[in-house]
Amino acid sequence: MSSTTRRFVFWLSAPFVVFTVAGGLLSRVIAREGAPYQELKIFNDVVGLISSNYVEKVDIDKVMRGAMDGLADSLDPDSAFLTAEQVKQVESGVALPAGDVGLDLTRQYYLRVIAARDGSAAAKAGLQTGDYIRAIDGKPTREMSVWEGMRALRGPVGSKVSLSVFRGNANDPHAIELVREAVSGTEVTSRSLAPGVGYVRVASFGSRTVDQAKAQIADLAKGGARHLILDIRRTSGGSLETGIAFARLFVKSGTIAIRETKGSARETFDARPGDGAVTIPATVLVDSGTSNAAELFAAALVDNKRAELIGEHTLGRASAQRLIRLPDGSGLYLTVTRYLTPSGTPLHEKGLAPSVLVDQPEVEFGQLPPANDPVLDKALERVAPKKAA
Repeated sequence: MSSTTRRFVFWLSAPFVVFTVAGGLLSRVIAREGAPYQELKIFNDVVGLISSNYVEKVDIDKVMRGAMDGLADSLDPDSAFLTAEQVKQVESGVALPAGDVGLDLTRQYYLRVIAARDGSAAAKAGLQTGDYIRAIDGKPTREMSVWEGMRALRGPVGSKVSLSVFRGNANDPHAIELVREAVSGTEVTSRSLAPGVGYVRVASFGSRTVDQAKAQIADLAKGGARHLILDIRRTSGGSLETGIAFARLFVKSGTIAIRETKGSARETFDARPGDGAVTIPATVLVDSGTSNAAELFAAALVDNKRAELIGEHTLGRASAQRLIRLPDGSGLYLTVTRYLTPSGTPLHEKGLAPSVLVDQPEVEFGQLPPANDPVLDKALERVAPKKAA
């Protein structure tokens, strides 16, 4: 075996060994709080064995960095290990560049698309929920955290970023170049879909979502809408607090959401006097790109019997992260809070199952989506009898 080959095998296998040992053992330690930390000694032994017995000189710093990445990666896609330089970027308070391509990402071996925001550069290029990003500007995403990936997509307005993307077949990647744009301020759009039926599309949950939706729903009601179809498919951006605030428009009484932080009592968000201003019956459209604030909103309406869900199972991403600085200047971007449905069911990493399951049609890369929308058609079909009544 040549020296080059041995180095390749080492860098391929050593991090894997450490990931497996450290991630698996430490997970068991955490699961058994109070148990002796014997497994950590094993981890220390493994590092020592690599250092003292491997045939070539080992860069322990690099191995340990890989181990830290592996530990965070074994938790959930939104947790990440940050280098000292990355921690400084966060703590500097410097805003990210204004240019964006409109993608929200998770991790599943590679970086994976949760959703492409309506009208964004990514959406115009045809990127869809479930697409895998193999590389960003030539840098492989296999060892890139979601935190790194989201920042790599940002840049000055008008600048370009190149992506290697595949859909379904990993052996058929596609090269895409996107131009970064300023984020649009339009978060909610609406229209009359059929006599008595109003359609509201929520593209993201931002600072203006509640006000925009309230005004547009009022206009639909004045126009004769007696039922609302709320479309939050491919909606993943925005703050969790906005998801709760939006749900307050529809839920007059009861629990809206539950927040759970380790070491603290559960925090319950209940409806308040003045909530529930929107009384029109509603149907909510969801898919596997529905996540974060959109899931909180959907869970609140479903558990309080204000709406039914139609579409696909949602992603299950409703949590909050906190940066924890480590003594050497590096840090853990760690999920410390998760949200539950009003009935107390975990939402994070579980998602919501629709009462009426309708799959989104599959589209080959580069092809236009079909003109018909089976999820919306199913919603209209179920609304029709109520409308006639």
